[in-house]
Amino acid sequence: MKYLIAILLLFPLKSFTQDSCKLKKTQDPYTKELKFSTGFIPIGTARVSIQATKLEIDFLFSLGDGICLDDKTTATVFYPGTKVKTNLKNSGTMNCDGLFHLNFKNQANPNSYLQNLFNKQVSSIKFIDNTKKETVIELTGEQQQTFKAFVGCIVNEAKSLLQ
Repeated sequence: MKYLIAILLLFPLKSFTQDSCKLKKTQDPYTKELKFSTGFIPIGTARVSIQATKLEIDFLFSLGDGICLDDKTTATVFYPGTKVKTNLKNSGTMNCDGLFHLNFKNQANPNSYLQNLFNKQVSSIKFIDNTKKETVIELTGEQQQTFKAFVGCIVNEAKSLLQ
């Protein structure tokens, strides 16, 4: 029995924990540039995919069909237990597929908006289009943890692309 316990203690504990930092690594066939992606992650009633290249970190929110967004659409990010919020503007094109883009420049020291996304948990995100129609996404506690972990992973991996 004591040998069994000794053997179990030799296994790394990480092998029993879930690795929340599984990113997809791809290489552009023409430019040979590396890209990291989370794939689509469910958050609330929507999904988000985060991609990092040498130049930028791109958040693509898929809110659902029939939701029309343009370059005047904004997103307000709320953090639990605080009055702090972040207002961001859509960097994508006009579409009625519910696709909202956030682009951040990939740099060694991320800007404060991006730092808030990976240093704090996000409780909800409110999207407001140019007609003032609101779409709100509420994140559960588990989704908050997952989103924060993936943002942290992608930002860390994005820094490795700068070299």
